Amino acid sequence: MADGKEYWTSGSEQDSVRISEDVIASIAAIAASETEGVGNLYSGIGTNVAEFLGKKSLAKGVKVVFHGDLVEVEVSMLAQYGYDICEVSKKVQEAVRSSILSMTGMRTSAVNINVGGVSFETPTAVSTEVQ
Repeated sequence: MADGKEYWTSGSEQDSVRISEDVIASIAAIAASETEGVGNLYSGIGTNVAEFLGKKSLAKGVKVVFHGDLVEVEVSMLAQYGYDICEVSKKVQEAVRSSILSMTGMRTSAVNINVGGVSFETPTAVSTEVQ
């Protein structure tokens, strides 16, 4: 594919499944964001400029690298004030690892967490209630 993204491929030439790095990054971002004690995910200046121009990404703050049948994930986050940063980071690692495995069947070689600061605001929760 000519979009410049990496894909993980499973199966034979006739029957195959291709999963984009963006899919893995989105799964990881949602899993991390839903973990108690995570204030927000953050990314570099390039992504912030892209968002300003209207190109939103669910995978903000997540980097994915494929290593054969394994995937390496890097999550950049802000810890919520008042939480044990090491415990939150471990929970994020577990949540990301578990979500990727259950949704794609892929195993992670590493889930690295970068804590870039502390958030003093309550994170905005996504409502899943049916009205």
